[in-house]
Amino acid sequence: MHEMSLNEGVLQVLQDHAKSQGFERVKTVWLEIGELSGVEIEAMRFGFDVVMKGSLADGAKLEIIRVPGQAWCMPCEKSVQVTQLFEACPDCGSYQLQVTGGDQMQIKELEVE
Repeated sequence: MHEMSLNEGVLQVLQDHAKSQGFERVKTVWLEIGELSGVEIEAMRFGFDVVMKGSLADGAKLEIIRVPGQAWCMPCEKSVQVTQLFEACPDCGSYQLQVTGGDQMQIKELEVE
């Protein structure tokens, strides 16, 4: 379950920002998770509580913002929405797609004290 290590990375970012920005507690974390990122949302939620226990984010609320997958279709020459990697263009059926969004995970916002 790589979501545990992703949560450990989130905690490291929180600790680094707490040190540089002078906050002591994290109340809410908003994570943007792309549909094409390969992150299991429920595993991320479970792992978040486990990893944050005893840290500056112990008891923090995790808010997930889902980001749809986007790709550029070369034959259509337009941006299309996709739900998984390596799927065909929903308009023309071509597999010549280049992912342009929805494959990332990032901390979007924090509520801190």
